[in-house]
Amino acid sequence: MADLKEARVPDIGGYDDVPVIEVLVSVGDTVDKDQGLVTLESDKATMEVPSPFAGVIKELKVKVGDTLSEGGVVAVIEAAGNEAPAKPGDEASKAAAPPKAGTAKPDVAQPEAQPPTRTAETAAEVEPVAVAGQRDNITRGDVARSGDAVPTPARRLDADGLMPDKVPYASPAVRLFARELGVDLSRVQGSARGGRITKEDVQQFVKGTMAAGGARAAGGGGLDLLPWPKVDFSRFGEVEVQPLSKIRKISGANLARNWAMIPHVTQHDDADVTDLEALRKALNKENEKTGIKLTMLAFLMKASVSALQKYPEFNASLDEAGENLTLKKYFHIGFAADTPNGLVVPVVRDCDRKGVLEIAAETGELAAKAREGKLGPAQMSGGCFSISSLGGIGGTSFTPIVNAPEVAILGVSRSAMKPVWNGEKFKPRLVLPLSLSYDHRVIDGAAAARFTAYLSQLLGDMRRALL
Repeated sequence: MADLKEARVPDIGGYDDVPVIEVLVSVGDTVDKDQGLVTLESDKATMEVPSPFAGVIKELKVKVGDTLSEGGVVAVIEAAGNEAPAKPGDEASKAAAPPKAGTAKPDVAQPEAQPPTRTAETAAEVEPVAVAGQRDNITRGDVARSGDAVPTPARRLDADGLMPDKVPYASPAVRLFARELGVDLSRVQGSARGGRITKEDVQQFVKGTMAAGGARAAGGGGLDLLPWPKVDFSRFGEVEVQPLSKIRKISGANLARNWAMIPHVTQHDDADVTDLEALRKALNKENEKTGIKLTMLAFLMKASVSALQKYPEFNASLDEAGENLTLKKYFHIGFAADTPNGLVVPVVRDCDRKGVLEIAAETGELAAKAREGKLGPAQMSGGCFSISSLGGIGGTSFTPIVNAPEVAILGVSRSAMKPVWNGEKFKPRLVLPLSLSYDHRVIDGAAAARFTAYLSQLLGDMRRALL
């Protein structure tokens, strides 16, 4: 009686822990040599594990959902006759063997002098036959099938040789590690067998990138930028060097990251705030003894809450992988505060539960602390949506940079009296320019236009916020 032998996974290009997606045989089935036993699927390719010999399946060691690596046992087979797995040194054992019925499709007629075309699937079944130090590396599948005794040149059994369009060549764990660091594996040179990328290769790439300063390891693998120009400005005239403040360094790095990683689009609109400005002045006159100064910013924050409630995708954050959107049920609004040391963004929490007078008082307190450098981290975190108002300085429009992980920011410029057609005649109206920048991965242009249009309506008549 024939011996029981194990069918193992051959060299599959260095992949580890590849999931089994299909079992092609059952216990008791009779299989031919090279007949597929199971199908594996990595994130780059699908491949069958062939039977190394003919016989009867006595035991299956895997099921759908299990994972396999090179050398893993697939099945126990009672080998037919004296047939056993091929051993090194049998280079020509398969050279003239015709394909078995039911196991492979016959090759299309070709000139006899040419070997059949190799594919990723057939190449994955080939075993190396080279002996180190004795002969050049060749494989059984590279031996000429036409009766020629001269073997063809060796075929590389790695990702570039078998699947030249299926790079990067790395295990799922290494790919996950690279994604966490924001590294594009196509830029990493593998050091393991067959050019396989290891975790250490990724780490060395990050270290080299940081040391070179030419590219940042960020989402998408970094930016291939030219080195920053080094210029001796003193050659052209008198200069003075001033070091950046700590706030400017931190905010500068954040702004550069946000601008590079978020696909920005800016939607511009105008709001008629003639009646709102009259209300603001009247309320300030009524509350002048309390010391509270009601600014347009307080109305903007209150109106923004209503707009965020109507369009919840603006009150959200996208995760690092860009796959999940977190919708927030709270409404914490940040506002850009200009200080002698740089830009900071204090946050007013729960604006949906506060009136405009309370919001105005809190923004005044936070702005004063910002100018004095007394803001704590808790007072600058947790924001859902930000407002950058330059109305007190000037300008007609601008493109504010989204404050990650938020997905939108509202820019406000200086209001101006303009003639507005009311259907019968032009009338002077106070117009406030709005500039909404948003993350186009999350928000479409039509949604942004609806958001700004609705916000403009609210600012034109704050009674709408009560609806």
